[in-house]
Amino acid sequence: MTNSVFQQALHDDFDRLHPQLQRRFGVDGERDQGCIGTGTMDRVWRGGAFTAPFLHFGTVRHILFPETGTNIPFTIENYAYRDTYGRPTLTFVRTFQVRPHRRRRFDATMVYHPGRDVIVDYLGTTQHLGVDLDVTTDGRGGLRIRSGAQVFRGGVRCPALLHADAEVRESWDERAGHFTIRVAVTHRRLGPLFGYNGTFQASYVRAGAPVPAAVRPLRENPA
Repeated sequence: MTNSVFQQALHDDFDRLHPQLQRRFGVDGERDQGCIGTGTMDRVWRGGAFTAPFLHFGTVRHILFPETGTNIPFTIENYAYRDTYGRPTLTFVRTFQVRPHRRRRFDATMVYHPGRDVIVDYLGTTQHLGVDLDVTTDGRGGLRIRSGAQVFRGGVRCPALLHADAEVRESWDERAGHFTIRVAVTHRRLGPLFGYNGTFQASYVRAGAPVPAAVRPLRENPA
């Protein structure tokens, strides 16, 4: 039996997560094949006008997008599978209904790197950028994820000028009975770039169910 990507990264601290988060981030293809979250982002925001061209470029690879708003319908699809290199992989495909006739996606796939004891988050449809993730518990049953080193396909480090830092916080609201999420991406010099926060409910996909081709990347990074 192979532990989930997050179980491998958190080690014994995985048991310090709230039971609802343990199941959600314990998706490994054996107990559950996937976790589908459905909810609403209270707010999707971006930085100043200078960020719009950069965010618009991100739509080409399903990474970032320039639209903002409130009460945005949201889904997140987490499926476990082994990629073509045999690595246990977990998808993070987030879809935002930013306009009545427009959806934006923010795609990523995560693998655990045992040699460096980190999760590598491959962004976009072609995994052209790999980001090391520092994954910890917050002491209250929640999960905190912070980005670290960023490397382009082929081993080229992301230049400092383009380097952005991301922080994700996810928790379970016991009273309301739903997951809460808060994401912020900032640039060390330019300040806030992009983010969103809101809530969602989760349903689980039985083990052995097929993993939809639409959530897999078009190309995989072996590094």
